[in-house]
Amino acid sequence: MAPAKKKPIQVIQTSKAGPPVGPYSQGIKAGGFIFVAGEKGMDPVTKQIVPGGIEAETRRTLENIKAILEEAGSRLDLVVQTFVFMTDLSEFSKMNTVYAEYFIANPPGRTTVEVKSLPAGAHVEITVTALAGQET
Repeated sequence: MAPAKKKPIQVIQTSKAGPPVGPYSQGIKAGGFIFVAGEKGMDPVTKQIVPGGIEAETRRTLENIKAILEEAGSRLDLVVQTFVFMTDLSEFSKMNTVYAEYFIANPPGRTTVEVKSLPAGAHVEITVTALAGQET
């Protein structure tokens, strides 16, 4: 009997992160990487953006990302690239303070841009690319 072939693309889905607000996957595992879709500060239970301002939203966003990466067998310290979208860059320092709590040593490359609006009324959205569970 031939061994089962691994699928070249694996969809990652977890109830521990906010649900997608459209026809996309929370994450995709392919080619040794995890590609996490733009995550927002959506509470996985209420399916609403968490109250409390940019700090609370950023923290929930990163907790959602962490849950998706863990579901895929990866973790935050294997993130190599992030893209941060904010509706108000005047709140950058608040977002950055929370972000720094999650990426302490050897933070990934990052791009941050201001956008007019985000889905679900979010004020911050973050997407990441991480190694798929390989040890550094």
